[in-house]
Amino acid sequence: MQIDSTEYREKVYAGVLGKVIGVYLGRPFEGWHYNQIQDRLGDIEYYVHDKLDQPLIVTDDDISGTFTFLRAINDHPKTPSISPKEIGESWLNYLIEEKTILWWGGMGNSTEHTAYLRLKAGIDAPESGSMALNGKVVAEQIGAQIFIDGWAMIAPGDPDKAAHLARTAASVSHDGEAILGAISLAVMESLAFIESDTDVLLDTALGYLPDQSVIYRLISDIRDWHAGEQDWRETRKKIEQQYGYDKYGGNCHMVPNHGLIIHGLLHGQDDFSLAMKIINTCGWDTDCNSGNLGCLLGIQHGLAGIDAGKESGKDWRGPVADRIYIPTADPSWGISDCVRETVSIVNTAASLNELPTWAPKGNAQFHFDLPGSVQGFQVIAGEGHVESVQGLTKTGQHALKLAASDDNSYFGTPVFAPSKAIAKRFETAGYALLASPLLYPGQTLSADIYACNGTFTPAQLYVRYYGENDLPQTIFSDARASEELSAETLTLLVPAYAHPIYEIGILLPEGGELLLDRVYWSGEPDIKLERPSHKGTMWRRSWVSAVDQFSSWFEPYRLIQNQGRGLLIQGTRDWQDYTARAQVNPHLATACGLAIRVQGLNRYYALLLSAAGELKLVKQFHGEACLGKVPFDWQFGNPYELWLRCDGPKLSAGVGEQTLFEIIDHDLDSGGIGLVIEEGRCTFDEISAKANLP
Repeated sequence: MQIDSTEYREKVYAGVLGKVIGVYLGRPFEGWHYNQIQDRLGDIEYYVHDKLDQPLIVTDDDISGTFTFLRAINDHPKTPSISPKEIGESWLNYLIEEKTILWWGGMGNSTEHTAYLRLKAGIDAPESGSMALNGKVVAEQIGAQIFIDGWAMIAPGDPDKAAHLARTAASVSHDGEAILGAISLAVMESLAFIESDTDVLLDTALGYLPDQSVIYRLISDIRDWHAGEQDWRETRKKIEQQYGYDKYGGNCHMVPNHGLIIHGLLHGQDDFSLAMKIINTCGWDTDCNSGNLGCLLGIQHGLAGIDAGKESGKDWRGPVADRIYIPTADPSWGISDCVRETVSIVNTAASLNELPTWAPKGNAQFHFDLPGSVQGFQVIAGEGHVESVQGLTKTGQHALKLAASDDNSYFGTPVFAPSKAIAKRFETAGYALLASPLLYPGQTLSADIYACNGTFTPAQLYVRYYGENDLPQTIFSDARASEELSAETLTLLVPAYAHPIYEIGILLPEGGELLLDRVYWSGEPDIKLERPSHKGTMWRRSWVSAVDQFSSWFEPYRLIQNQGRGLLIQGTRDWQDYTARAQVNPHLATACGLAIRVQGLNRYYALLLSAAGELKLVKQFHGEACLGKVPFDWQFGNPYELWLRCDGPKLSAGVGEQTLFEIIDHDLDSGGIGLVIEEGRCTFDEISAKANLP
């Protein structure tokens, strides 16, 4: 399939949606047995989170890992073919131990945690995930399969490439039958871009598997059982009898769950809703299995296959509204959506094939340019509805129709943690929401709007932020729309006090309706990241913490790191050319300082006070390089004002009014700021990030 085609983009979007819908559907009862599901929930016909008092939109390893690990390709653009070692480097960059993406179940218990500890100890992939090092049971658990979808989606119609990428990515943490299961799924998803016949998909997948392997035999047996028995419940029994959890060790083995994916694919009869019902009712690793199957079916049958559920009252997309969370050590994707991840996947495929990247509507952060997409926009207050439409703006592309039946109706989307209660609830559910706001003071927020049916209703752009004691505060743009206009751009310069921003949107103060074509922001931040005088906590949550302790009881920021290096991170890859400053007061530390253009734990520039009596400018780029150093007689307990400035490839840094370093480096062109502490304690104050003055 042509990577620059509309068909490819929409199939990727359908695959992303299918993945996310499947995960959200199965997440509330993950790990349950079929009998338990029947007793408590019956057949899973639709979302059941409300029956179990759980949120629908959650942080989850299946979603986070799938879209995060694929970023290894863009992080290593100079290599002709990504290697297991390079993907392992991205694990170390994006993962915060005990906090993000993985099930942190411990060495020998969680396969991914085991592999992470190997990587951290300096054992490169693929040895990090090898059976020889970790044993057969650990190496063959399910994780190789649940994170594989993105690798298949960058190889549309190319099962050879998909199989290669699947093996490469899976070997970071897995081996044996687990890798074969990942290859099987990746081959089918790749081929599904150009082939809708399920038998052809399965025949092709078998061609990539050793005929003596368990996965090969499993697929063959299930196909035979399906051919002789149309009752999916009977086939489920046979899978449990022949390939059940009792036949394999560990907590969540690949083989039984891969069997349920094949089972749901066959008995689902090309019906997304039926397949989701079957695979979730069958139990075991429900969110993983239905996420993988949902992605495959989304690619295979497109958006129409997912939307067909509306005919029987199953609106799979509406409650999700494209929303996802991807907590990592790079806050840029903490708050994300299915459209944004689709653009990222499409552009990853484009870069692999040396094609121009896709920048819909000038690369706007919210562009809605995929059928049915809303990118998190919903009615926040008042009465109304949000609808994706096409052909009504001057560009003829997709846009959002906002229709309000009440005055003062708000239509918004999250750009940070939607509430303190939800953020805390995620932590108790197993996966914390680590994120920074996407929008900051100093940046200009804009929205392009069009008249609907020839009538232009007044509209205002708004931002909401957490104020004193975390109470929501709202800032509005001027309502300039008039009946004489057919189109307008609303703008709002975010003021210095508006932090952290958690929601942006459009207010229709007099009701009515309009077309929202795109929402976007520009400019660099202009912000002081001080501890506020009030007792709220969301300002703390706006920092992504990769330190052992982050305290603010006495000093504004007290960071403690027991071993190795830790960072406290804020900002996004929208930040490009700015100057960061911080007052640094080392108490006891091997090194401490300030970082800029932070893209994770192993991608940044930093100015560090070193225990060797030096001031160093370093580049961390999957390995540390010293860009310059000078003797500096710093003392514990004394404050030092460190600063760094980035202008394109030009970097400068110093202390107080002194400029001590000026260099050129091209490796990192954007990213947020970080406070750095290495083996000790340090306090920080007067932290700022500001657009560079001419």
